[in-house]
Amino acid sequence: MSYVEKNLISGERVLYITGLHWIVLFRPVVLGLVVGLPGLYLLYASITDKSRSAGAMGVAGVIMIVIAAVSVLTGIITKRATEMAVTNRRVLIKTGFLSRKSYEILLTKIESIGIEEGILGRLLGYGSVVVRGTGGTPETFHKISHPSEFRRHVQGQVDASQPNVA
Repeated sequence: MSYVEKNLISGERVLYITGLHWIVLFRPVVLGLVVGLPGLYLLYASITDKSRSAGAMGVAGVIMIVIAAVSVLTGIITKRATEMAVTNRRVLIKTGFLSRKSYEILLTKIESIGIEEGILGRLLGYGSVVVRGTGGTPETFHKISHPSEFRRHVQGQVDASQPNVA
């Protein structure tokens, strides 16, 4: 069960959920390939080689494979450790795995929500979301998947929660 689902209040329902974009996995996977593939080669060479250096090559290969695996695993944990949701009552944002930071704001208390997208972010569908509550400092969350869609849902709910003034 996700953090958002565990922290819903009575009568509250999730309307939109997002998290970090896959781009956060790019560096860890590239590092994993750059270190892991030579590590696999060294490990294979140590098995097939009968020279004195075979043991050292095997140890170096195993170390490189472990570094690659830790890199990729860290990236996956980082990606899964961030949840952002819009409900019919509030915005919930949770970041972190071992140490957690949560940000929850009622829709009626949202002053503004902005997005920042670079060229690559616009092409691939990620960016930063800046949430500002009334009287509060802005909270920025980077590399969020589909930030425009998140903002659209927040704005729609903010408009729906405001009383109609005629």
